[in-house]
Amino acid sequence: MSNYPHMLAPLDLGFTTLKNRVLMGSMHTGLEETQDWNRVAEFYATRARGDVGLMVTGGIGPNPEGSVAHGAAMMTSQKDIDNHSVITQRVHEAGGKICMQILHAGRYAFTPECVAPSAVKSPISMFAPKELDEEGIEKQIADIAACALRAKQAGYDGVEVMGSEGYFLNQFLVTHTNKRTDRWGGSYENRMRLPIEVVKRVREAVGAEFIIIYRLSMIDLVPNGSTHAEVVQLAQEIEKAGATIINTGIGWHEARIPTISTSVPRAAFAWVTKKLMGKVGIPIITSNRINTPQVAEELLADGCADMVSLARPMLADADFVAKAMAGHADRIAPCIACNQACLDHTFGGKISTCLVNPRACYETELKIEATAAPKTIAVVGAGPAGLSAAITAAERGHSVTIFDRASEIGGQLNLAKQVAGKEEFWGFVEWYRTMVDHHGVTVKLNTEVSANDLDGFDEVIIATGVVPRDPQIPGQNSGKVVSYIDVLKGTVEVGQRVAVIGAGGIGFDVSEHLVHDGDSTTLNLPEWMREWGVTDPEEHRSGLAPEGPQPHKPARQITMLQRKPTKVGKGLGKTTGWIHRASLTMKEVKMIAGVNYEKIDADGLHISFGEARENPTLIEADTIVLCAGQLSDRSLADALEAKGKTCHVIGGADVAAELDAKRAINQGTRLAAAL
Repeated sequence: MSNYPHMLAPLDLGFTTLKNRVLMGSMHTGLEETQDWNRVAEFYATRARGDVGLMVTGGIGPNPEGSVAHGAAMMTSQKDIDNHSVITQRVHEAGGKICMQILHAGRYAFTPECVAPSAVKSPISMFAPKELDEEGIEKQIADIAACALRAKQAGYDGVEVMGSEGYFLNQFLVTHTNKRTDRWGGSYENRMRLPIEVVKRVREAVGAEFIIIYRLSMIDLVPNGSTHAEVVQLAQEIEKAGATIINTGIGWHEARIPTISTSVPRAAFAWVTKKLMGKVGIPIITSNRINTPQVAEELLADGCADMVSLARPMLADADFVAKAMAGHADRIAPCIACNQACLDHTFGGKISTCLVNPRACYETELKIEATAAPKTIAVVGAGPAGLSAAITAAERGHSVTIFDRASEIGGQLNLAKQVAGKEEFWGFVEWYRTMVDHHGVTVKLNTEVSANDLDGFDEVIIATGVVPRDPQIPGQNSGKVVSYIDVLKGTVEVGQRVAVIGAGGIGFDVSEHLVHDGDSTTLNLPEWMREWGVTDPEEHRSGLAPEGPQPHKPARQITMLQRKPTKVGKGLGKTTGWIHRASLTMKEVKMIAGVNYEKIDADGLHISFGEARENPTLIEADTIVLCAGQLSDRSLADALEAKGKTCHVIGGADVAAELDAKRAINQGTRLAAAL
């Protein structure tokens, strides 16, 4: 009997059956834009081999004006059909099913040719859209229908019509962006006319036996968004128009409420989808922050939806479903919702991948293959770089021993997991522990290694991490000055007034840690909703609480400082930095840039500003936390090189900047794949 009977149950769509209730949700990876169709096909086929029930591609534009940007993938020609046929053939050979997402960006398109219901500029785009006339609207409908037909000709099992997240069809639905007074605007019946007409025309184009998923915004989280009654009305009309499945969209891209970052509670919006259950006769998919089989099973068993959508978890582990089926859920590489290698890459114009799994989107390049010449390998340092190297090398057949002076594996991950909002890191460390055991890596903890201890190994990998940088502030040896390490380990008392020296990622983590007292809101959905101002769209339009965000009272008075004159937090992640800044701002954390640290005394921290060291200021503080950066710990590597022994240096020991786990794991995995 399966541990996940609801998740692994087939879903009969009438003309076809899905093997289970798991959808790999759409992701913009940048792969289609490479024009390397073998690479794109292998990405999807790898997930098909992992037994996911249905996949949806990244967004494909129906025409140039609707494409997300110049050069973005479109389906407008026979050549496009031929290229996409490579994907569908490979997926079908692997036993999978795949739909192509049709994405018309509307005013979100990063192009001066963008179009929308009204000429209302998006706050996240530099281009004002052109308001469509009647002829222009007809062209968009026809182009979307033609795009769907081409997808069918390319061998896709269906299409997903993107109607959420604030894209084109969503823009017609709400008065926030639709100011029209013709038959496409005004009343809700008029505003929902376009998505209904699009689904009708798509169904006419593709025929009966073809999946049409409609991605519907269940909660907009922007001013003047849809009410719950309007969402239900639209869903019912979309069903009548010919949709096979309704998928869930949560929040517009311009919403100032986090929806998928690691600080968002797991399955935080499944209750919204559950409100639609029973109101339509076609299957409903729930989405956002579903990253384990247990969570998926509970949602389905509770009647929140008929299917679950997992996007980023399918980057973290292509075999998510297969491992769950085999009873090995503990071996599923966890999505920690960090966004660092997926969404941050997407919005940075890079190919997406995964911090946890560097092979994601690099399946044809980064291959983990059995070695023909097994070696004995020593890995010194059991942080993410060392653990990734050790597991990958052992998976290939090498004999691996990992050493660490600490009493547990995980390195700096053990500090990160203490931070409110980063609870996913507990599971990340536990996964490493499982995989080290599964692959037979010998682990020697509480062990200080010298260069002479490593003589018997064929290869030595140094992953000794970092040491804190000494900011050399006069008076820093005072008893009120502590390291971020001791704060996050909980080995020091921290007073009520705190100065945090350094406003990089660690400074933000320490500040977040110190403003909390008690449970993290990430583990308490009602509290999290109250903190960010989210409410039931049945009670208030768009799901925005009228009183706005109601954060809890901060446990301490925090002042965060940095030497750089740039905006505090500028170096944080492209898609999560605003969340960290907003969270701390709500908790009254002061952020001061462009300072000189003059001295520390009994009163607190003395600072000045600018090269002229002007405006001397006292930051009164009971505790001063040093988060002033890190330096690579290369002492063992230097000792080995002095002996004439070659070693490989990875992770923080190689480059200390920002404790970059993404780079560390990628380095460790790639090195071990090549040994």
